[in-house]
Amino acid sequence: MNTQNASLLFESLSSPIRLAIFQELTKMGTEGMIAGDLAKILGIAPNSLSFHLKTLSHAGLVQSEQQGRFVRYYANLDLMMALVVFLTDKCCQDSGENC
Repeated sequence: MNTQNASLLFESLSSPIRLAIFQELTKMGTEGMIAGDLAKILGIAPNSLSFHLKTLSHAGLVQSEQQGRFVRYYANLDLMMALVVFLTDKCCQDSGENC
């Protein structure tokens, strides 16, 4: 993870809807969620959901898997944790505090 990659991820999450989508998917962990169920929970139209999922997918934050006629989406938890590590890597380094 570097500053350029982190910036791309933050840009992808800068929309309140995309952030809500990502948070819902992280709640489900490795189980993921069917797109229709995600749209119902968030109260957004399926076409709007698709637009936002595409943005999150291009950033690598969301992955999908075709399951019959449905598509199941998953948060990329490894990438999320890499971003957290990047953000906290130098936490309190110059203050002498323990984070």
